[in-house]
Amino acid sequence: MLLGSLVIYSQKPIYQGEDPWIHLRFFEGKWSGPATGTPGKGISSRQYAFDLNGRFLTARNRSVYEPKTPTAPPEVHEDSAIFSYDRSRKTIVLRQFHSEGFVNEYTLSAVRDNGRELEFVTVRIENIPPGWKAKEVYSVVSPDEVFETFSLAAPGKEFEVYSTAHLRRLKK
Repeated sequence: MLLGSLVIYSQKPIYQGEDPWIHLRFFEGKWSGPATGTPGKGISSRQYAFDLNGRFLTARNRSVYEPKTPTAPPEVHEDSAIFSYDRSRKTIVLRQFHSEGFVNEYTLSAVRDNGRELEFVTVRIENIPPGWKAKEVYSVVSPDEVFETFSLAAPGKEFEVYSTAHLRRLKK
């Protein structure tokens, strides 16, 4: 589906006079859809908005997963995120603050399929044993639909998908 050429931004400046937000403006608005993965089946709700004179893209996420047993409560995951543009590195930085206490700092590592797929890989994670890595991949399916894949890699291991979300735009 997404067979574009790969552009690795650590090897070449990302933006040469372009709008650094060109690939992220799409996300502005409210989104919701099914989530699946290690936590089980659930529903994710997201809201993205530009803030502080358009210099940052902020995001709020809430995912509620079905209880694992009839007497267990649903698993709730929440996080807040801030996307910023680092002029010195010429890349987008994503910082996520998770309800579990993790803080993930990612950089945009690849843009594929003419901007329809964005890959962010962690450069640092707080409050987790050393050596762990995380990856977020956002794949644009249509003007009002995006598929997100969150993967983790234990120290010395390859990335494994932890969860996915298939989000549809509710409104801009």
